[in-house]
Amino acid sequence: MTNADLEKIVDTSDEWIVTRTGIRQRRIAQDDMSSADMAVEAARRALEMSGRTHEEIDLIITGTVTPDYRLPSNACIVQERMGFPNAVAFDVVAACAGFINGLSIAQSYIASGVHKRALVIGTEKLSSITNYEDRNTCVLFGDAAGAAVIEPSENGHGLLSTYMKSDGSMRDWLWMPTGGSRTPYSADFAFDGTDKIQMAGSDVFKVAVKKMADAVQNVLRDAGLTVDDVSLVVPHQANIRIIEALAKRLRVGMDKVYQNIEKYGNTSAASVPLALDEANREGLLKPGDNIVLVAFGGGLIWGAAVLKW
Repeated sequence: MTNADLEKIVDTSDEWIVTRTGIRQRRIAQDDMSSADMAVEAARRALEMSGRTHEEIDLIITGTVTPDYRLPSNACIVQERMGFPNAVAFDVVAACAGFINGLSIAQSYIASGVHKRALVIGTEKLSSITNYEDRNTCVLFGDAAGAAVIEPSENGHGLLSTYMKSDGSMRDWLWMPTGGSRTPYSADFAFDGTDKIQMAGSDVFKVAVKKMADAVQNVLRDAGLTVDDVSLVVPHQANIRIIEALAKRLRVGMDKVYQNIEKYGNTSAASVPLALDEANREGLLKPGDNIVLVAFGGGLIWGAAVLKW
């Protein structure tokens, strides 16, 4: 879905969208493709790349706010569809920080010896909860999935540290007011937009930049590193202005900050693994590089991870 496509739907323009968000197009899944369908495909590719078998995966964590069903979890659907006989599977609801949250959980389980090998997935069909009558939000979101296999490392590479934080007092800055147990759908529900994503954009912008910078500084400190040791920052792709402001706050050049927002828009929990995978395929990641992942999303919740490639 290009900006030109959106011009036919709402009162907007390519110039307005690009100037304010940096987005030129986004991918929209077909009506018959669910977030679990995308998760299965991303998981299949990650498993193939890792060279691991289905039997070796004993933990599946899926970050999503757009599951196929309220019950069961998308992770259980992935397990059944792909056949992971030895895995426990569950979802985490951390919006745009879902993948990093999943990494943090997987790291803890593996480090403690409870699990040996995890599949962490971020998948979203945000088009299913986007209000295409709201020009301030509908230009932002796209559909995608990304996945990674996490396993023990003894050579100093891999995840060095993760950091997560949240503040529920700002929950209504980025939320869906209707559809949960507090305000369930009624027989005469008007579908007035409260069943879709609502966002206080300017408020989120100000907090996102500060909190993501704090998360990066905390995770680097925990890993015994500084910003000067970082080869590449892979941020959640929410808005080009947020990404640029984050780089400025961290005092790193934009040449050290990966971005693909112009092609995909904001894909929530899929954003970071999608960007990391593309950076890898573009040859930007070298052995020994310190890579920082950072995200911020509805909750509000934010976090970061640092890994040695």
